[in-house]
Amino acid sequence: MNAQIQHLYELAQRPERRIIGLMSGTSMDGLDVALCRIQGSGPQTHVSLTHFETVAYTDGLKAEIRKVFAKKEIDFQHLCLLNAWLGRIHGQMITDCLNRWNLKTTDVDLVASHGQTVFHAPKSQHRLDTFPNATLQIGDGDHVAVTTGITTLSDFRQKHIAKGGEGAPLAVYGDYFIFSQPGENRLMLNMGGIANFTYLPGNLNAEEVFTTDTGPGNTLIDAFTRQFFDQPYDADGRIATRGTVNHELLLQLKQDPFFRAPFPKTTGPELFSTVYVEQARQRSPTTENMLPEDLIATLTRFSAETIAEAIQNVIRPGEAYTVYGSGGGVHNPVLIGAIRELLPGLRFANTDELGISGDAKEAVLFAVLANEAVAGGHTSFGNRQGVPTVTMGKISFPD
Repeated sequence: MNAQIQHLYELAQRPERRIIGLMSGTSMDGLDVALCRIQGSGPQTHVSLTHFETVAYTDGLKAEIRKVFAKKEIDFQHLCLLNAWLGRIHGQMITDCLNRWNLKTTDVDLVASHGQTVFHAPKSQHRLDTFPNATLQIGDGDHVAVTTGITTLSDFRQKHIAKGGEGAPLAVYGDYFIFSQPGENRLMLNMGGIANFTYLPGNLNAEEVFTTDTGPGNTLIDAFTRQFFDQPYDADGRIATRGTVNHELLLQLKQDPFFRAPFPKTTGPELFSTVYVEQARQRSPTTENMLPEDLIATLTRFSAETIAEAIQNVIRPGEAYTVYGSGGGVHNPVLIGAIRELLPGLRFANTDELGISGDAKEAVLFAVLANEAVAGGHTSFGNRQGVPTVTMGKISFPD
């Protein structure tokens, strides 16, 4: 037997695995690096987050990614070069984190690398009958493995698509394994560039678990904050607080067929872009002289209303639910305050209350997916559209 495969076999038998989860979302603020100690698998998974850091992307790195990010027409050579280059950068970021944490590569069993999404194209969005759902993440796993010297699982979303899903949201699997609680209906709301939530029933039935994107989280707020204020995001919602919501523009922003499409569904900045907003503004005469602060306030309300309306569509009257927030959106009091206002009957908390930092949650969930690929894979989620029963991740050995 190949020595690397023998090592994986032995690793699967151990009571605990040490896995680094990596996540870089569509906001592109940096690479989340989460070192987890994981015991068990499936519904018996137990995770301890031992170290976490967000390694900021430089302005130059962001600029290189934005040359291909969510664009239909690109320099294909540049995309090809970025795939290897970013994989090596992510690998070096891991190595640097381990040095800061006074750890060696031998203290880590696996890396779970999400990569950097550069294009998401579900069939509902591209509408080309010949082609299936598709998505593309760069930052090649072989380069991560060779750079770090650690076996790496990557490219998780392709198997989800191959089994009939849209490649997102993948949080449903890890959410169910580590956050389900008997007797409590939970909604795990993640507000990154795109917002999504997972429904976890209090009866723990995996075949009732539900997940969907809701539309924009921070992506439009961030884009126009960069454009008008030369800031990466609206810190603490201070810009939105100074503005007034334009309800005519808000109505136009909510007209896209995505919001009327059935669940589950996925989307990305390919749809919800600055062009999308400008087209909505052209249909709204009252926005001709709109102040930038008013635009940020309106986009914040747009995210809040579409998130709340999506949640309202799945909750049942007379039942109690708790919403556990994560992602950058939980740090925006205007956004989270509006969601609370629109869902007055629900209890709100952050995933920190459950022992996992909301900022680290998505990176942790990819560590759980890698653990499941190596040591689990026995839980059935039924045969529903959007939540295929599947293990995910391609394996790259360091040599």
